[in-house]
Amino acid sequence: MEQVQRRLSELMEDPEPVMQQVVRVFIGEGTYCPGFQFLAGGLVHPTVLDLFQRAMALKIPHNHFTAWMVSPSAVLSGARPVDLLEGGSAALFKALEALGRK
Repeated sequence: MEQVQRRLSELMEDPEPVMQQVVRVFIGEGTYCPGFQFLAGGLVHPTVLDLFQRAMALKIPHNHFTAWMVSPSAVLSGARPVDLLEGGSAALFKALEALGRK
């Protein structure tokens, strides 16, 4: 978490609004920010940001969203959502909606 905040502080004057939007994973007492959500320059991937906002509206917990992002999905013909981030978001949103109905 601190590493992400430091990196964002290098890129922008006030990283707090971005920090409030990043995906977090909670393991024991630790809080982590999965790397799949960041572009090479350190900014948050816009598709991940949009998907995560929708996941929060669907009340999908952070950890479940993260597991979904990195797991093969039957709705996506066995592909992992993280592997489809550059190919358009319509299929990803459809798959996320299916997750939200479970």
